[in-house]
Amino acid sequence: MAPSLSLGPPRLLKSAGFRFALLFAAMFASAAIALVAVLWWATAGALDRQTDAAVRADAIALAERWREAGATGLAEAIEERLAVDVENEAIYLLTEAEGGRRLAGNLDRWPAVPAEEGAWFRTRVLHDGFAAEARLHRLELPGLRLLVGRDESEREQLRRLLTEGVFWASGAVVLFALMGAWLLRHALQARMRPVFATTAAIAGGNLGSRVALSGRGDEFDRLAQTLNTMLERIGTLMEGVRGVSDAIAHDLRTPIARARAKLEDALSEAPDEPALRATVEQGIADLDAISRIFQALLRIAEAEAGARRAAFAPLDLSLVLADAAEIYEVAAEARGQHFATDLPPQLELVGDRDLLLQAVVNLLDNAIKFTPPGGTVQLSARRVAKGIEILVADDGPGLAPDDRSHAGERFFRADKARATPGSGLGLSLVQAVAHLHAGELRLEDAVAGRTPPGLRVVLLLPSP
Repeated sequence: MAPSLSLGPPRLLKSAGFRFALLFAAMFASAAIALVAVLWWATAGALDRQTDAAVRADAIALAERWREAGATGLAEAIEERLAVDVENEAIYLLTEAEGGRRLAGNLDRWPAVPAEEGAWFRTRVLHDGFAAEARLHRLELPGLRLLVGRDESEREQLRRLLTEGVFWASGAVVLFALMGAWLLRHALQARMRPVFATTAAIAGGNLGSRVALSGRGDEFDRLAQTLNTMLERIGTLMEGVRGVSDAIAHDLRTPIARARAKLEDALSEAPDEPALRATVEQGIADLDAISRIFQALLRIAEAEAGARRAAFAPLDLSLVLADAAEIYEVAAEARGQHFATDLPPQLELVGDRDLLLQAVVNLLDNAIKFTPPGGTVQLSARRVAKGIEILVADDGPGLAPDDRSHAGERFFRADKARATPGSGLGLSLVQAVAHLHAGELRLEDAVAGRTPPGLRVVLLLPSP
């Protein structure tokens, strides 16, 4: 048993809308968090860089003072800086390298920091009797050790505030991203709901259901229009199938019944073997005609379904038309008709050679069949702006305007053609071949105002 197809909304993890929404949320959250991180780096990071730059400049200036005035001048410079430090952020300590005796500064002792920390480090120090976080830079001078830094208590508090702000902002970003994802998924489901409803109705047997359009003209409306066009095409094909079935049942019932009746009569009433043989041969001929009808129907179905599109290849249409003309020129002469051609030396086209030849053969067969002796059958081709036109004209009775709209229908025969042998499938195949090649079929009077007007069939094939 085939697995059943659920037409309802899919489960969350299997929902394409949920995946799209999740992707949107991830992208939105990533972008927002990256923005917040950049802002944090531009503020808290800028404070750190500003502090390091100030400490480095101060340390370089003190080292220059030591080179100019020695340890005494260096100690005086430190005291001067401490005296003018209104904000009480500067940290200095000058000690002897041996023994660690304090010479100047506002720290009581050298911080207990391992040597592997390097020249730059952070630590807690006792600064004017208060514990504080400090950013320090260590300098080793001959016989001296110098420590230059800044109190970062206020900056650390500001950094904590910024970090908390980043945390809460990131949480808000994630929340808004999830809300946006939910809204996006809800919007996608709302826009896809008409498609779900239509497919469910079609699955339930309502083949006339169509996807409703929102009128916005967006991608969903274009998808709905494409689906509706597809459904219209499917409906047309199904109507064609039903029409073919009805036509076969109606038009083939008579010849099959006639062939069966002939065979039964011959079986029961044939006076001798030659008469029985003649009747059987006539029955075989009738069955061959029925077989040809089925073959024509098969070609039409293949052309209408596009099954022959794989056979498309570049070809010279002039050669195809020349082959058809060679076949029917003899037939026209045998019926006392004049066969005229006007074909260019070359017509490049991409298509199915066999089907194009069959279509032209059908047109020529019809033209010769309805043209009286002494009449003219014309086959010509030309290149026009839209592609290539194939024209077949005759001097027959023509076709009434009311009948032209039905000429492409299977088994249709005009009143004037009832007495002429045929199945009514010739123009149906030509029209199917034209549609397969994205072309069109037109029926016109061969000579306007003449009686009879004749018929001109124009087969337009677009260029590749």
